[in-house]
Amino acid sequence: MEASIAVHGGAGTIPAALLGADIAGEYHEALRKALRAGWGVLANGKRALDAVTEAVIVLEDDALFNAARGAVFTSAGTLEMDAAIMSGRAREAGAVAGICGPKNPILGARAVLEHSGIVFMAAKGAEDFLRSQGIPFMPPEYFFSERRWQSLQLELKRRATDAPDTRSDADRHGTVGAVARDVFGDLAAATSTGGITAKRPGRIGDTPIFGAGTYADNATCAVSATGTGEVFIRYTAAAEIAARMRYGKQSLQHAAYEVIAELLRHGGDGGLIAIGPSGPPVLPFNSTGMYRGYIGPDGVAHTAIHREAYRLP
Repeated sequence: MEASIAVHGGAGTIPAALLGADIAGEYHEALRKALRAGWGVLANGKRALDAVTEAVIVLEDDALFNAARGAVFTSAGTLEMDAAIMSGRAREAGAVAGICGPKNPILGARAVLEHSGIVFMAAKGAEDFLRSQGIPFMPPEYFFSERRWQSLQLELKRRATDAPDTRSDADRHGTVGAVARDVFGDLAAATSTGGITAKRPGRIGDTPIFGAGTYADNATCAVSATGTGEVFIRYTAAAEIAARMRYGKQSLQHAAYEVIAELLRHGGDGGLIAIGPSGPPVLPFNSTGMYRGYIGPDGVAHTAIHREAYRLP
């Protein structure tokens, strides 16, 4: 079985005209770093679940992305993070929502999968459980980003004056994720996010909802999504791809691209990365761009940001 991995740093990118070469280079290098971390696991004959965990940790540790250290603020000026991880072998899954403190929320989701006996935990109960499992916590200042704070102030001011919403895709949402296939044929997916700038406290998007923003099943595909979470939830985006493959006999590429196109018709901008039991990963999106990349059997990292690749049919 040929191993492969793909990652994303969120759909909705800085517009190409405003993204300077230096900043673009930082994003490409961050994506390559995450890919190398995950690929190193796969190249050593280890599990896809470990590969997606390591790749997402790298992205969570980088303040460029809206997850963990780079998470955006709620309308109340607080931080609420969500994460999920799923193995395709037996559909084992773990998710956390509305937490703040764990350095890497994806490790929290992994702890729920492996040690809780349940699937989904939220808020203080989740944080208490993660402390009992020895998950590293960080002080509030670790997660503070002046860039994210200023984005919150601008959005609150816009709402106070009832000005039209002229935010870019990059300001509306952001997520990180990874999907992988290991040499044993097992698939896995992991996703982590800080949500939406100025979101209502307590709001939970598609990231920790299995079948919406995160999904893995060895028989069909592993998916990590990013975009308008409410629409991805309502249309069970990730599970819809798997269903089209299982019952409609569609290819992964056909199913994934059709779902992304359909979501746009319902107001769901964004994208996803997906991988199947064989073949390369697919990385479709319907927004201005998506920070993304993959490594196939040749071990070469490919990364992209805007529409230079993976256009919708």
